[in-house]
Amino acid sequence: MAGGRKRKLLMSKIYTYSCVKSQFQNDHAQVGGPGFSRLAYVNDPNSYEATTLDYASNRVSTTKYNVVNFFPKSLYEQFRRVANCYFLFSGILSFTPLSPYGALSAVLPLVFVIAVSMVKEAIEDWKRLQMDNEGNNRKVQLHQGNGTFRETEWKNLKVGDVVKVEKDNFFPADLLLISSSYEDAVCYVETMNLDGETNLKLKQALDVTSTLQDDSSFQDFKGMVKCEDPNANLYSFVGTMDYQDTQYPLSPHQLLLRDSKLRNTDHIYGTVIFTGHDTKVMQNATTPPSKRSTIEKLMDKLVYSLLGFLVLISLIGSIVFGIDTDNDLVDGVMKRWYLRPDNSDIYFDPNNPEYAGFLHFLTAMILYGYFIPISLYVSIEIVKVMQSIFINQDIKMYYEPADKPAHARTSNLNEELGQVHTILTDKTGTLTCNSMEFIKCSIAGMPYGRGITEVERAMARKKGSVIESNEDATPRLVSAPAVKGFNFKDERIMDNNWLHQPHSGTIQMFFRLLAICHTAIPEVDENSRKISYEAESPDESAFVIAAREVGFEFYQRTQTAISLHEFSPSTGMTIEKDYQLLNIIEFNSTRKRMSVIVRTEKGKLLLLCKGADNIMFELLGENGRRFEANTTDHINKYADAGLRTLVLAYRELNEEEYDVFNKKYTEAKLSVSADRDEKIAAAAELVEKDFMLLGATAVEDKLQSGVPECIDKLAQAGIKIWVLTGDKMETAINIGFACSLLRQGMKQIVVTLDLPEIKALEKEEGSKEAMKEAISKASKASIIQQVNEGKKLIDASPNNAFALIIDGNSLTYALGDDVKEFFLALAIGCASVICCRSSPKQKALVTRLVKEGTGKTTLGIGDGANDVGMLQEADVGIGISGFEGMQAVMASDIAIAQFRYLERLLLVHGHWCYRRITSMICYFFYKNIAFGITLYLFEAYTTFSGEALYNEWFLSFFNVFFTSLPVLVLGIFDQDVSAKSCLKFPLLYKEGIENVLFSYKRIFGWIFTAILNAFTIFYFCTAAIQDQAFRKGGQTLSQDILGLVMYTTLVWVVNVQMAIFVKYFTLVQHITIWGSIAVWYLFMLAYGAITPTISTNAYMVFIEAAGPSAIYWFLTLFVVIASVIPYFAYSAFMVRFFPMFHEMIQWQKKVDGQSDDPEFVEMVRARSIRSNTVGFSARRESLLS
Repeated sequence: MAGGRKRKLLMSKIYTYSCVKSQFQNDHAQVGGPGFSRLAYVNDPNSYEATTLDYASNRVSTTKYNVVNFFPKSLYEQFRRVANCYFLFSGILSFTPLSPYGALSAVLPLVFVIAVSMVKEAIEDWKRLQMDNEGNNRKVQLHQGNGTFRETEWKNLKVGDVVKVEKDNFFPADLLLISSSYEDAVCYVETMNLDGETNLKLKQALDVTSTLQDDSSFQDFKGMVKCEDPNANLYSFVGTMDYQDTQYPLSPHQLLLRDSKLRNTDHIYGTVIFTGHDTKVMQNATTPPSKRSTIEKLMDKLVYSLLGFLVLISLIGSIVFGIDTDNDLVDGVMKRWYLRPDNSDIYFDPNNPEYAGFLHFLTAMILYGYFIPISLYVSIEIVKVMQSIFINQDIKMYYEPADKPAHARTSNLNEELGQVHTILTDKTGTLTCNSMEFIKCSIAGMPYGRGITEVERAMARKKGSVIESNEDATPRLVSAPAVKGFNFKDERIMDNNWLHQPHSGTIQMFFRLLAICHTAIPEVDENSRKISYEAESPDESAFVIAAREVGFEFYQRTQTAISLHEFSPSTGMTIEKDYQLLNIIEFNSTRKRMSVIVRTEKGKLLLLCKGADNIMFELLGENGRRFEANTTDHINKYADAGLRTLVLAYRELNEEEYDVFNKKYTEAKLSVSADRDEKIAAAAELVEKDFMLLGATAVEDKLQSGVPECIDKLAQAGIKIWVLTGDKMETAINIGFACSLLRQGMKQIVVTLDLPEIKALEKEEGSKEAMKEAISKASKASIIQQVNEGKKLIDASPNNAFALIIDGNSLTYALGDDVKEFFLALAIGCASVICCRSSPKQKALVTRLVKEGTGKTTLGIGDGANDVGMLQEADVGIGISGFEGMQAVMASDIAIAQFRYLERLLLVHGHWCYRRITSMICYFFYKNIAFGITLYLFEAYTTFSGEALYNEWFLSFFNVFFTSLPVLVLGIFDQDVSAKSCLKFPLLYKEGIENVLFSYKRIFGWIFTAILNAFTIFYFCTAAIQDQAFRKGGQTLSQDILGLVMYTTLVWVVNVQMAIFVKYFTLVQHITIWGSIAVWYLFMLAYGAITPTISTNAYMVFIEAAGPSAIYWFLTLFVVIASVIPYFAYSAFMVRFFPMFHEMIQWQKKVDGQSDDPEFVEMVRARSIRSNTVGFSARRESLLS
């Protein structure tokens, strides 16, 4: 309200809101009993009685850890990884004589890996704590006593405190409304953060407290509230208030929920009922889960398998060793004297071979530990952090108007972004930007408005054409509309040119209806004198603004009249006109229309009505259908352009007819019975008939920029999109059309309990429990029947596209244990799924059902507190960092500012991260298995003696210096295709959905390559040099020389293999790959020159033996070529005859689409085509077919 002035207008009279004033119902009898035991000592929270109540503080925490549990809980997180458990076991054994190498080299890598991971977890949780503190430290005015209010932080509030909340501020806790700046103690509340709805809700305090209008009124105010215990139901509240020795009933109309916002009201006074985690919004939240990616879970399975393989080969080796030990002593002489049995009483005791074999098993478990890539985890952690930095710094996901970049709040799930199968999205604030624009209309069968919708522009761009406006339109303005909510361009209507149209009288009545048939409130700015409107919905606001811009300005409302500034055709001037407001028949989801009855200055009674086309056309009179055919055609075109439509009609009433209606309508409004709505509807039907059709409005439910294009690209990528919204079914369906999730011709399967048989059952009399059970049983049976019928419909028409639309009441039964599988089967068979009137809990349950039922990766995206459960339940949670609240962002894994950035986040970063991480893992297993197999082959070659082929520090540094950097660079920088190609060919994303880059076939292919390379290296090296002289004195091969030669060839092979595999060569790749090999030679020189007490058997081996030998260099070259040729040949064969999609794109880029191989060109073309069922591409294909 401008200037802080109060309105004297009683809002409850205008909105017929008195019908919701609390009265004692059966539920109030439960107050004080089980489940209804909460007490609040109003304005006396420090009394002895209040202090004995152990209620939660108002501090809210969404962190994963705290100071007490961080160390044990984060350690638990780390040792959920089986590899870490194994290395802990081997680290302990390394302190015993069983270890083939020192304890230091075994323990330090494990400590480093765990420390890095724990520090990363701590940093991420610290950021969550900072965001929590931001909310907990918000300010609110708290009553300090003696009628004075002072600012305090939200976290300091207690149950019973009285607070003062001012306009446009969030409520700090669940409050009981005491009074407001309005005389009848009503207030507007925006609950978008809770249920996703943008329309304002009206709340009204008890009459007995409505007189407490200023701060001083609370000096002696005391009361006691008894109510229900904390629960997650946003739409129910039962309680009583004891005040001045009288008990008053309380209902949801007095409850103001935390994180909803006060709008269009200067201030309210309220008392705290629920605090912190007892508030309804937090009751709907779930504990932040410990999310792990699908790839990481599969990686753990591979590590389990490798661990099992390690146990198997250790067991085989120990059995062989035990047998050989048993046969070692022949006539008192040891055959394997070189094992120095004289230095051991146990390990090589031929008199106790079983025990010797067991001890060898433990030694082998330590020695073969290099099969398990311990550095894999820390390398992936490093790579994921770098990938997150790239996401954060992507300028193309930066939203400049709000100065908000993308923010990866956790890096654990980067690769999940490349495997998303189903997106579950909120609507309000996520797909839309909460604004409506009046853009077109049909009046008297003539279309008006030359505006172009976002859907039409997107379809035109897809076709490669430039869309033109209708007929001889003026050039389209691409800038934002000058008037918010009004984007109507048509010179035939504007500037009073409507007077020259053939049906000017109809046009006049059309816009007059828009200016009168609403419940908006005008506000006049005291400085500029400009009029703005506060409406219950964005639609109403757009209609009133449209009427004003055309020349029918609504400027004043009283309890009994609506006043307009109208252009008078007779005088050619703007005049004031008053319309006596007699009745407002409100909109609801059953009637799907709204009417007002007014009396003109000339005494005429007019019934003005607007509503859904399917309802309104049935109510037209015989003489009112003149424009029906043309209007229907226009409505269909508007719907296909993604516009929301309403039909406008009117009729004149006579006095007798109105008197009969008014009597019955007044009786219905005063009724408090269960069938009150039906009585109102019956009264309305007396006059809502025989209408004269005026036309239809077309309003664009303004999507966020780029939403249709984004959805189209995601659909082409094979991603399914579900909309889970708290909005009404009609609103959700309209937005479905706007963003092309729904289209004309798509068959809709509507599952609802808004059925005559269910309503009839609700009206029957009987015991409450019996009726409740009967209704529940009938509702469940109805849902099962509807689901089965829908499934049969899909099975009967497999080539048609279906859309499933279900409301919240139906979801309650559809998510039941014995129904949910059938519901999921129905939903999966549909191209689009829209769940309306969904509570936060239902959003989370639907997400869980899809995640567990399909076994595929799910992504939840939303912007409000009502989406928190969904984001936490999904495999990946995306928070929209919009202008309203930060609850979703605080609970998300990644935050973006606009829905359209999801396209780049998934198709570019998701694809890259998935490819990079999976390639890293495959390569890690490849090089470690190749490394481990050479150790095992040497063990077999030496009768499993427990001796290590390589020097101790050769073993430790293999994964640290000689092969680590190339794989890190692969994970950070490698690209199979460019970002532009990722967006141009969204079907490329299917590789992630189908997990083709980390399938068992691909994994075992890498394992086979590792085994083949290991055998090649071992047998070529041993066969080539076992009888060769390696020193000037003619000495033949020794273990230290063999180990160095094989290690050199191994370092070369795994790095050259990386060079072949890399798809995106830069200077960094060259430096790390060839530099790693160079580091190995430098290490041999430096380490071999150190005293033998440190370098042990590596002392001077390279300088004196290997380096000067020509066979060493020749053998290295030969073994490397022999090892990589099979992989190179296989890769070339697969690319030519069985290319993957990214390989086809690479080929297409190289030849620029030109080739002399028509068969390959045709294969690429055929595999690049995908038929869509949703998105504007599907809409265009449907229109062309």
